Amino acid sequence: MTKYLISFEKGAMDHIPEAELGEVGKAARAVCREAEDAGVFVFAGGLSYDDGDVEYAGVAVDGMVTDGPYPESKELVGGVAIVDVPTREAALQWAAKFAAACRCTQDVRKFMDDPESV
Repeated sequence: MTKYLISFEKGAMDHIPEAELGEVGKAARAVCREAEDAGVFVFAGGLSYDDGDVEYAGVAVDGMVTDGPYPESKELVGGVAIVDVPTREAALQWAAKFAAACRCTQDVRKFMDDPESV
């Protein structure tokens, strides 16, 4: 099996009215439970940026730390799911389920195969 990262950019869900966010959360958790039941779920979660505390940072090769993303960062990730599936097509099917639940487009990226990685 191969692990795939399914993700969306920060702000991708900004079009959803606040009153509907609870419903979106329930739908996303339902997809996670479905993936767990199917034996392909590894991890999922949304990333926090706007809670008043700086809980994210950029760290350069020289160790310099900046609050927020490092200046070369191109995008911020809003949420992720990792699935371990036999084919790319299966990953795309799970991404479609997350896209419907989260009401936003999902990116799908394959993790490199590294037999020594845990």
